[in-house]
Amino acid sequence: MTDTATAPATPAERLDRFHAAREQSARTANGFLALTNTQWVGEEQTIWGVPGTWAPRAEGESGLLLTATASDGVVVDGEPVDGTVAVRGRDDPKPSSVVFDDHTTGTVIRGEDGQYALRVWDAKSEAIAEFGGISTFGYDPEWVVSGTFTPNPEGTTIGFSHIKDDGATRELPVPGDIAVTIHGEEYRIAAFKDGRRLQLVFADETSDVDTYGVGRFLFLAPNPDGTITLDFNYAVLPPCAFSYNFNCPMPPRQNRFPFRIEAGEKQVLGKDGALLHG
Repeated sequence: MTDTATAPATPAERLDRFHAAREQSARTANGFLALTNTQWVGEEQTIWGVPGTWAPRAEGESGLLLTATASDGVVVDGEPVDGTVAVRGRDDPKPSSVVFDDHTTGTVIRGEDGQYALRVWDAKSEAIAEFGGISTFGYDPEWVVSGTFTPNPEGTTIGFSHIKDDGATRELPVPGDIAVTIHGEEYRIAAFKDGRRLQLVFADETSDVDTYGVGRFLFLAPNPDGTITLDFNYAVLPPCAFSYNFNCPMPPRQNRFPFRIEAGEKQVLGKDGALLHG
């Protein structure tokens, strides 16, 4: 008799668990749905939704300066703020923690130009309250595709546009070239480095029809022998599908497939079944 509690999960069951974890993560206090503001700080200024004034630190120093009074109730690195303190960015080995109240926190991020921004996270955000789920295609083994990964020369980059960059491109390192054959045609696509893995940003004929218009992400890991598996069943929506306060990369031309990929995540939905950000 098979013990169903310990029996190996089918590919479809593993995918269901993955999607359930994705929905749970999106609802957390620092999940995608909790991001309510990302504000870049180039001079002394206030930031929407939180107390205090914020200013850049000296060149070469990570993060921002916060000036607040005790009555503002801001806590940085466990200490109440009453005066001016440094809030270290996430690029620092010891990034600062910022707490505004029992459900609102902050983190400081660094842009490629060296400027810093405050991100505000609200565990009671309107998006979390209205979130109904992530719609998906059903599991389809036909969308588990094998390809070949060929390393690029050191320093190879490709320009990626981001949705809030007004058409400007950012040169991102592309560790290798991915060749994959789909429907009898070979495609050479580009994925940039994301920690120890690769991040493929792609669009297809479902984009802006059945799936999020900007595109979707697929995270990959080449094998030592140069093979690479693209399981599009694990294609996910980018953070900007959950909050307008993210600035996501857009698919470069070679990553725009001229056919429908009916696999992976489709849209972020509200409790009424409509698009959460329709």
